[in-house]
Amino acid sequence: MRYEVKETFARPAAPTAPAPPAAAPAPPAPAALAAKVRTLAPSMTRSMQRVAETVAADPAGCAALTVTGLAARTGTSEATVVRTARLLGYPGYRDLRLALAGLAAHQESGRAPAVTADIAVDDPLADVVAKLAHDERQTLADTAAGLDTAQLGAAVAALAAARRIDVYGVGASGLVAQDLTQKLLRIGLMAQAHSDPHLAVTNAVLLRAKDVAVAITHSGSTGDVIEPLRVAFERGATTIAITGRPGGPVAQYADHILTTSTARESELRPAAMSSRTSQLLVVDCLFIGVAQRTYETAAPALAASYEALAHRHAPRGGTSR
Repeated sequence: MRYEVKETFARPAAPTAPAPPAAAPAPPAPAALAAKVRTLAPSMTRSMQRVAETVAADPAGCAALTVTGLAARTGTSEATVVRTARLLGYPGYRDLRLALAGLAAHQESGRAPAVTADIAVDDPLADVVAKLAHDERQTLADTAAGLDTAQLGAAVAALAAARRIDVYGVGASGLVAQDLTQKLLRIGLMAQAHSDPHLAVTNAVLLRAKDVAVAITHSGSTGDVIEPLRVAFERGATTIAITGRPGGPVAQYADHILTTSTARESELRPAAMSSRTSQLLVVDCLFIGVAQRTYETAAPALAASYEALAHRHAPRGGTSR
């Protein structure tokens, strides 16, 4: 049985005093622009993709264009150019032009990585290693550049104070879910990973305030992951989504969203391969952040686990004949 994502649920909240207006998020740094394009382009309309891919491919040339000029170059409208700039995180086209100028200067300095071709079926293994290594480095750099540290800090705080932590993921994301729970268990937190959608939902029903649920889904639309997150959200747990599509369905049930990047998908390199790399980086960031916040208890727990493993793998005593 596959779960379907239900309509958007507005979590009920007790009446509180009006909160002060939140400050607008800062636009992405120029170095993060290319990463934002790679992350968000798959979820854009075709016309917006043309704008995003054009500015990422030729930042110097596009920085010299007016909004009308860029619209003409990409065969789109001025409104599409402005919408693309805003989707990439810039208040308007003027801010995007400034970022493009900065990115062009960054590339001219010689620090921008070269783009390699996709892996071909007849590539020698040496080329496969080189191309994979390049793509992995780029994926990690893109994820680091696009990771919202305010969201990351809030997620770390929730995990560090959690009574119980449930992590949902299927397929390759399920392996990442297991990695996160294994790390959290070693510093004394109560965490469990769920790849079975039925068990995930039945466990999510038991979550309450001060519990945390983490959903890991590259596509942002995996029903078997979104459904338990929705249940946890409705039960009052703090919810976290680790996803490559921050505008996907999973976001409607996530209090905190941590965005991952991914390398170009090809016949021999499906999205699950490269998304796993970026997800593991985010998981490591979460773990280190939680370990820092809970150091007084995390350090002894880690030491005890190391000692237990060392004792288990030590050669047994006794004499040989």
